[in-house]
Amino acid sequence: MELLLKVNQAYPSDSGRGIARLDPESMFRLNISPGDIIEIEGRRKTVAKVWRAPKRDWGRGIIRIDRFIRENAGVNIGDTVKVRKAEYSIARQVILAPLKKLDFKVYGADIGEYLKHQLLKRPVMEGDLVPIVGAPAFTGFGKYTQNQATVLVAVKTEPKGAVIIDDQTHVVFRERPVKGFERFGKAGVTYEDIGGLKEELQKVREVIELPLKYPEIFQRLGIEPPKGVLLYGPPGTGKTLIAKAVANEIGATFLTINGPEIMSKFYGESEQRLREIFEKAKENAPSIIFIDEIDAIAPRRDEVTGEVERRVVAQLLTLMDGLEERGQVIVIGATNRIEAVDPALRRPGRFDREIEIGVPDREGRFEILQIHTRNMPLEPEYSREFVLEALNSLKNLLKEEGDSRLSQIEFIIEEVKEAERKEEVKAIIENLFPEELRPDLEREIIKAMLRHLADQTHGFVGADIEALCKEAAMKALRRYLPRIDLNGDELPVELLEEMKVTFDDFKEALKEIEPSAMREVLVEVPKVTWEDVGGLEDVKQEVIEAVEWPLKYPEKFKKFGIKPPKGVLLYGPPGTGKTLIAKAVANESEANFISVKGSELLSKWLGESEKAVRKIFRKAKQVAPCIIFFDEIDAIAQMRGIDEGSRAVERVVNQLLTEMDGLEELEGVIVIGATNRPDIIDPALLRPGRFDRLVYVRPPDKKSRYAIFKIHTRNMPLAEDVDLEELAELTEGYVGADIEAVCREAVMLALRENINAEKVEMRHFYQAIKKIKPSVNEAMLRFYEKFEERVKVEPKQAKTIIGYG
Repeated sequence: MELLLKVNQAYPSDSGRGIARLDPESMFRLNISPGDIIEIEGRRKTVAKVWRAPKRDWGRGIIRIDRFIRENAGVNIGDTVKVRKAEYSIARQVILAPLKKLDFKVYGADIGEYLKHQLLKRPVMEGDLVPIVGAPAFTGFGKYTQNQATVLVAVKTEPKGAVIIDDQTHVVFRERPVKGFERFGKAGVTYEDIGGLKEELQKVREVIELPLKYPEIFQRLGIEPPKGVLLYGPPGTGKTLIAKAVANEIGATFLTINGPEIMSKFYGESEQRLREIFEKAKENAPSIIFIDEIDAIAPRRDEVTGEVERRVVAQLLTLMDGLEERGQVIVIGATNRIEAVDPALRRPGRFDREIEIGVPDREGRFEILQIHTRNMPLEPEYSREFVLEALNSLKNLLKEEGDSRLSQIEFIIEEVKEAERKEEVKAIIENLFPEELRPDLEREIIKAMLRHLADQTHGFVGADIEALCKEAAMKALRRYLPRIDLNGDELPVELLEEMKVTFDDFKEALKEIEPSAMREVLVEVPKVTWEDVGGLEDVKQEVIEAVEWPLKYPEKFKKFGIKPPKGVLLYGPPGTGKTLIAKAVANESEANFISVKGSELLSKWLGESEKAVRKIFRKAKQVAPCIIFFDEIDAIAQMRGIDEGSRAVERVVNQLLTEMDGLEELEGVIVIGATNRPDIIDPALLRPGRFDRLVYVRPPDKKSRYAIFKIHTRNMPLAEDVDLEELAELTEGYVGADIEAVCREAVMLALRENINAEKVEMRHFYQAIKKIKPSVNEAMLRFYEKFEERVKVEPKQAKTIIGYG
């Protein structure tokens, strides 16, 4: 029995492990189980160990294999292969050789024995590429060492055909490089090295791969194939990586133009260099010309003063869309300043497609973390949270397979829930968990750790995540440095095998790596939690529903077919905790937090204020999920038509209206405004679709005042006579800021009496209350209540109320 299946790229964590993923239906039809060996036939035959595909791949008729298995089968992504159950033998001998001369070291072991240990249970055929991934005691350096995977070739196997390496196999390492595999490794990167850019990669492949691999499709349709793609986005998101991966996957010649390198002071030389590169690409077609930092050689001609830049732009335009036929040559440009590129290049026939390579989302960051840690010896973190997540994941898998060990796993889950300390969790796993499932559990725990890191790295681009992984490895290395003899020639193999990178190393590394997508705007996750906000239960609930739910459970809103609120306006007397609430909700929803002080946006220069608003919203979209908090929003969002002066505020209001509810959708961005003058805010901002919820943060009642006193005295040594209930009773009309001032003043009074005072007494609080008066009066309360009534009666236009009465 054999099946025809379509080749798809492997998951990042599967790269180099010799596995193919199939859905349960395909496995049933082939009469195989996870762990069995299958034969894959493309232009040549190879073998792989089969694993079950995740649910999202079921019923699609695909097989997921990595770059090494694709190379072994002689196929590319999108090709069709024949898959059947393999007839295999145990290998008596396997001879391995490198692709190119390697400098290698093996610590404390015979190289053949060491390689056998690394490749145990691995199926191979003669002529297969065999990657050695993450081998701590074997180091191979050279052109073919990608992501720490040293690529060897199975030169000869005994017997012939499909074999499995086991304990009895004699593995021989031959130092002389093997010939005939020159194509592999032209550009080290392939699709498995790119995480979190599925859609972008698909778009690039449509434009580049199809014309180069199947030019006859375009001839049949009677259209010209696309000539170029312009990739733009923040630095470090993977623009160059995508270009290299595409070139490597389709076996095209890859020529790079680094913007500044072709510029010359001599007349005509820059243009000559450009012509030479295009000529070389034409001779070696199919080829890809990659122009990195294209804004350096093709800036807007109306804005540059140099004659050289203008001539280079003109030459590039001629080469990309001139009278001569370009043939199978595609140009990829990359820039993080797309607005600086000459508009003449940005039209069909030159750059046909402009693709934004944005900041990765949570799932993208998880993929990138898997790529950069797949060869890293990670220590599973046996915290209750991670172990429960891993156990539940295993439980679901066993449930699908109808495994008899399901009840045992469910029992262990209940036991782990009761455990309080990490040691207890580890002891439960060691004593109760089935030994044969331990590797699966460790893999799932590591996935849970990486998911947690993905949650904590908002705004990190691929380059930042790579830096984070490197820094975590360096933190781990520092722990082992005291045990390393820096004067010795060799390291003990036991020490190398023992080296592990822990979750704590990543936590420490996180403190030092700053996300590059957020450097221009201060973005942070506040340290304030709901526990720091006393009382105000109804206000908290409203804000949680409007802000936290859309960011945490977006799928619920999709399910019911509604759009989540875009903004919340908190209004009320000064000191009631509006800013505190905004910070707490940002922390609890694990979102980034951009704080904007209204008046800071205003500039005397025409257009600068609007540009600042645009920049804030653009940055928020890049680092979504994100909360933009406008403190004192009345400074920049006053009612239009009142001020006849510079009209700067009016332009800012117009920009705000456009950003919040314009043609572009705000995805994962919520705006919170805070003001104590809601009456002067432009009515257009107060309608649904902009500020959907207007929340009155009223002065605290007695119960809330008691909660606020508890918060501000939780770290204060209080005398036994201090009665917080009574203090709450005495402070009618006091807001949160007043109560904080009372507590501070009580401490100061106690210290004034005696600098060595041990405790704060009730009399100190009495004196403090006499000294600090409430900041809210009756007239002020009437004003806010009146506004609240009007908003409820006429929600579409909150009418002006002038003065406090």
